[in-house]
Amino acid sequence: MSQHLTDSTSVVNKTARQFTRVLEIIEKYDHDKQRLITILQEVQEEYRYLPQQVLTYIATALDMPVAEVFGVATFYAHFSLEAKGKYVIKVCDGTACHVKGSSRLIDTVCSKLKLSKEKHTTDDMLFTLEAVSCLGACGLAPVMVINEQVYGEVSAKRCEEIIDQIIQNENK
Repeated sequence: MSQHLTDSTSVVNKTARQFTRVLEIIEKYDHDKQRLITILQEVQEEYRYLPQQVLTYIATALDMPVAEVFGVATFYAHFSLEAKGKYVIKVCDGTACHVKGSSRLIDTVCSKLKLSKEKHTTDDMLFTLEAVSCLGACGLAPVMVINEQVYGEVSAKRCEEIIDQIIQNENK
């Protein structure tokens, strides 16, 4: 039973720290409802996604309907309600990239990281895969972006090498 209390206390402390940072962000913008998108962007930058309980907290702190905050968070593709890995791999599957083999890149990432159409994030929260419609770099097709780093004319072999390098750097 002592272990259960320790685990519960740990969860409560983590949640309290989480909401403290959210409140700091809200206060930075003077609880201004007009700054909701900016607040959501900063919160997502902090946590890599928008947890449902945090969205509810933001709605309460801004004196807004929860449905309105959720509506904004789900309307814009930039926002995510699911936890993402430290490295977000975006593979363009637009026309130019698709024609040049982006589906092989998606298959390579899925195979290498044991991901699927249903499972987008690795168990260790290191990688998240997103197939996107366009990255605006058609001349470099097929294109892959990991966080802010753009990789053009990527082959399946090069894709594996890039992922291996990230894993190697993480294990140092």
